[in-house]
Formats: sequence, C-alpha cells, structure tokens
Amino acid sequence: MDEINIKDFFVYLRHYILAFIVIVILAVVGVAVYDLNIKKPLYQSRTTVVIAKSDVASFDGSAATLNDINASQKLVTTYGEIAKSELVLNQVIENLGLHVDVKELSKSLTIKPVEDTSILSITVKDLNAKLSATIANEIAKVFSEEVKKIYNIENVTQLSVAVVPTVSSNNTLTRDLILAVAIAILTVGGFAFLRFYLDDTIKQGDDVEKIIGLPVTGYVLRGDVQPRRVGSELIVERAPKAIVSENIKSLRTNLQFTAVDQNIRTILMTSSNAGEGKSFVSANLAISFAQADKRVLLIDCDLRRGRIHKLFGAVNTLGLSDLLASDLKSFSKYVRPTKMKNLDIITCGTYPPNPSELLASKKNKRLIKILSDFYDVVILDGAPVGGLADSVILSSFVDETLIVVKDAHTSKTELLAAKDSLDKVGARIAGLVFNMVNKKASKYYNNYYYGSSK
Repeated sequence: MDEINIKDFFVYLRHYILAFIVIVILAVVGVAVYDLNIKKPLYQSRTTVVIAKSDVASFDGSAATLNDINASQKLVTTYGEIAKSELVLNQVIENLGLHVDVKELSKSLTIKPVEDTSILSITVKDLNAKLSATIANEIAKVFSEEVKKIYNIENVTQLSVAVVPTVSSNNTLTRDLILAVAIAILTVGGFAFLRFYLDDTIKQGDDVEKIIGLPVTGYVLRGDVQPRRVGSELIVERAPKAIVSENIKSLRTNLQFTAVDQNIRTILMTSSNAGEGKSFVSANLAISFAQADKRVLLIDCDLRRGRIHKLFGAVNTLGLSDLLASDLKSFSKYVRPTKMKNLDIITCGTYPPNPSELLASKKNKRLIKILSDFYDVVILDGAPVGGLADSVILSSFVDETLIVVKDAHTSKTELLAAKDSLDKVGARIAGLVFNMVNKKASKYYNNYYYGSSK
C-alpha cells in the first residue's frame, strides 16, 4: 500500500466496533476486579528531619552560619545513606521487634533530601497503616542519634512526625480504569491499522482503474443465497425485482454499451482465484440475457471443478469434455435445456486428465464458432486464471472477457497477475465485476431493498 487514506481507514474501523466494545469491557472489568479484590492496600507515612552543623544565630556569626547551612546541604545526601544503612535499620528492627531483615525493610523506604535544603524526607510504605507511621518515626529517631554520634552535632531535629494514614497510597482505581480503556482502544486500533495497512485486497471503493488499469463493469451486492439448495443462486430467475437481479441487469446493459459498434456473442467469465463467485455471476448473467429475449447458451468450461450443473440441478454425465472427445456435429445431444425460456446449458462433463489441452485444441475453437452461430449470446464459465492456463487460452477465442472479483477478498497482486496473463494473449478484457459487495458499505444499497417488489 503506497499511501493511507484516513477516511477509508475510519470506514474500515467500523468492522472492529464489536472488538472495541468487548476489549474495553474486559479491560475495565479486569482492572476493577484486580484493584478492588486482588491488589492489597498499601499505606504511606512520611516524616522529615533537619540537620544543621551549628546553632549560632547571632549577627556576628551570620557568615559562619551561612557556611554551616551550605555544608549541611552538601552533606544531606550522605545523611540519606546513613538513614538507610544497616546500622540504623538493624537498630530499628531490634527496637520495634520487626520480623523482617534489613534488605526487606529497605525496599519499603524512600529517603531523599528536600531540594536546596538540609532537610531529609523519610517515607515508609507498609500494608499496616499504623506500622508505616511507627517505622518512619523510629527511623527518624535512630538516625538522629547516630548522626549526633558520628558528626558530633546536636542540631538534628525531627520537623514533622509521621501520622497514621487513613487512605491507602495505591488507591489508583480511577487512573487505572482510564489507562485500561486507553490501552484497550490503542491495542484494537493498532491491530486494525496494521491489518488495514497490510491489506492487499481490492475493494469497491478503490480507484480500480488507477490500481488495476481496468474499468468496473458492474457491482453485485451480497444476496440471500443458500448454496446447498438447487436454484437458490439463480436469483435473477427466482427474484427478478431483487437488488441483486437489478445489479445483474445493469451488468448486462454495461456490457452491451462497451461494444456499441460490435455485436458481442461470446463472453468468458473468469476470476483470479476460486471462491469469488464466478459461476454465480455467469449463471445469473445468462438468465438476464435470456430474459431480454436473447437465445443464450451457458457453457461450463471449468473442466476441473465445474459447478454449473449443480446450480441448475442438471445431470453431468455428458458435457463439454465429452463433446470435445467426440464428433462436433452431434453437439445438440450435449446441450441441455433449462426450465427458463431461451436458456440452454452445456455442463463440464467428465473431468479429464488434460483440461488445458482440450480447451486449447482447434476443435474447441471451432466448437465455440459453431455455437455462436446458433445462439445470440454464448457465455463461457471458465476456470480461475491463478496458476492455470485454461481461461487464458479461452480468452483468445471469445469477443470479451470479464474478471469477477470478490469485494474485500481478492488480492490486488493476484488480480494484476491474472490481468497480465490475459494481456499476454491479447484478450479483450471488458472490465471487472465486483461480487459480494457489502450492502451496508455500498452506496447502491440506498437505491434498492433486497426482495422488494417496488
């Protein structure tokens, strides 16, 4: 992807609305459960101690006192090390009868100088509120005594006495909930952005002519289809006023307009890969032409996985492969009429070991010419182009070729490769047919309602 369209990205984000909601709820519930039921409340008590080298405060000694204060400020870091030393902490543990060692006790301490002063701040955190205050005051007491001994000074004073806290210091539920929501949104949003950035699929909103170099001949919205039910996919026949039927009719009209000065009699339907709805579009387009009073023949040229017989509920004992292995003069016995007026089909027949050779034969080319003389329109439902030569061969025998793509499913890379393969044999590509277009994402859905008789 060369550039990111922010508007398209936000449209794409709609697919992740449910994921956003679920992840945010899980994050909020998880944080709330942890903070309220699992996380143990921690209490914090603080006391301060001031250290000065002299108590002289007279006018005559002002300069000396200033020097003393500066010296005290410089020594305050050293005092902090003394406060959390084994000498002090062992004495505190002994005095209070604590069941902890020096290393464990030091982890609960935060001792640091107050900036630009000779004041030392002593903070203690503990699960027991009363004990946190007791330990803080005891450290201040023992520290003061030890400093007096070490530096032989008397001006060590506890400025503030640690009091028993009433609220835990780690009660951060509101902050944690906000962070949980933010992280959840960023996680889902980041994942969505990564997928959007790496997404190589072609979509109905893309500038297809610029990306692929082909026009869009038609759009077919996602219809109400039950593949296991015979006739379910023949929407143009069973629901002629449905939105999908209108889409197919528009495709038929667009095809006729693409060659105003040429009578299109043979049309190949193919795709870059299997599963993109090629046979569905072929069958319904054939019905649409038949409804327009054209004599139509639909040939299943997918000699590997043909399914036209399944769509129409026809027997597949004799089909195209069998016809190509016999005398072309008897082609009529391989043609099967349908219950629809003006529409006949030839199924794929026995799956041969050499489908490409059969389709590339002069016999097949001659057969297409013979059939096009008997019918107004002959539609060939070919195999996917990806990795196969079948449809590439057939494209040189027909008037027009249509490539069916599945909206937001077909890879741009594979589609470009398919187009390149067809271009190399001089195929006349009428354009692309976007199939399975999402109703809610398509502007066309505003004009129709599936199944409506209006």
